[in-house]
Formats: sequence, structure tokens, C-alpha cells
Amino acid sequence: MYLVAIAWMYVVVMMTAAEATSSNGTLLGAFFTFLFYGLLPLSVVLYVMGSPSRKRSRRAADAQAATLESASESTNQPDGSDHAPGDAVAAERKEP
Repeated sequence: MYLVAIAWMYVVVMMTAAEATSSNGTLLGAFFTFLFYGLLPLSVVLYVMGSPSRKRSRRAADAQAATLESASESTNQPDGSDHAPGDAVAAERKEP
């Protein structure tokens, strides 16, 4: 996927250079060529093509969160650990 993106950006950079160095071309035209032929379409294509991996990572994160949640529910400890519970409030000491 990235090889096609790199090749497309190479073509766009060459188009931009041709626009900038042409006798009828301008730097502003070269900028808009780079923007509208390169960055905007490529960002949309990469976003759409990256959708499956984002969906996969979101499902993995949800599964991991569900696993951690079920593990913490099974311990019956307030802090979710397997350690013996300590005193919730420290003992108050009297001054001598």
C-alpha cells in the first residue's frame, strides 16, 4: 500500500516541478497541483485503505478491555487484585 503512495507522490512532485519551471507556470499553480493532485487524494485513499487495520485494532482493544474487566470481576476484591484486603482506614494513634 505504501509503495503505491510513494510512487504517486513521486509523480505528483514531478508534475509540480514541471509546473513551477514551465514558462507559463507559477509557483502558486505548482502549490495547488501538489495539494489537489497529491496530498488531498492520497490522504483520502490512505484513510480508506487503513480502515480495516483501525477496525482490527479497535476490536483487539475492546477484547483486551473485556478480558481485563472479567478478570477484575472474578477476584471479589475492591481493588481487583488477588491480595488479602488490608484495613481501609489506618488505625488512629494516641499521643503519649
